[in-house]
Amino acid sequence: MYSYEDRIRAVALYIKLGKRPKATIRQLGYPSKNALKGWYLEYEHHLDLCLGFAPRAPKFTQAQKEVAVEHYRTHGRCVSATMRALGYPGRATLTAWVREVFPETSKAVTGRTGRPRYPDVLKKAGVVGLYNRQESAQALAEKLGVCRPTLYNWKSQLLGPEAPAIMKRKNNSPPAPERKELERQLETLQHDIQKLQLEHDLLKKATELIKKDLGVDLQLLSNREKTLLVGTLKDLYQFPDLLTQLGLARSSYFYHRTRMRIT
Repeated sequence: MYSYEDRIRAVALYIKLGKRPKATIRQLGYPSKNALKGWYLEYEHHLDLCLGFAPRAPKFTQAQKEVAVEHYRTHGRCVSATMRALGYPGRATLTAWVREVFPETSKAVTGRTGRPRYPDVLKKAGVVGLYNRQESAQALAEKLGVCRPTLYNWKSQLLGPEAPAIMKRKNNSPPAPERKELERQLETLQHDIQKLQLEHDLLKKATELIKKDLGVDLQLLSNREKTLLVGTLKDLYQFPDLLTQLGLARSSYFYHRTRMRIT
């Protein structure tokens, strides 16, 4: 930023030296070639230079800003997805707009990775929903408040990058050895998904019945609390699976169930 005196001095010297920008800049040590020509054109037009500095017109209108922030809010709160969909603005600009409208997002985007941390229970619900969905992955992502790519990142984290995105059998069957391997992988994947569903339901019930946080470690629950969870889900899941997932001995379950009936 140059003062009025600096700018008028540069224009006067520019005229004195025969409008030679390089000679003027070399003698003064400032400004840039384009700035000097701009100052001269302003002087030529007004026979003077403005005392202050005209504010630079904003690159984006208020309407564009509102559209971008609304898209961010209604499409999974994903900066990258909003930039791709609208074609503007830059990441830093959009992040600043979002922080201005949603101050609570600052903590989620100021860490080293710039990504919000999601609880494990949400990740597991997302992966289970990804394989059991009756809707598009985008619709599921919006329900969970994340981007569509985030769902597939969770899938890779929980099931491994080699796990397929969907469970679908093709009509054109591969050769027998390959088919057996695919069926084995499918069974493994189904087992993993069922395990995730079971853990998700246990965590959900823990929040409803025992008033625990979503991120609670099921293994840290008391045996009485575990017994209560088994009782609420034994009609949906195999009894041994519930005991194994909770780390609860069969004898301990029946002991606490009897005591709860007595009390």
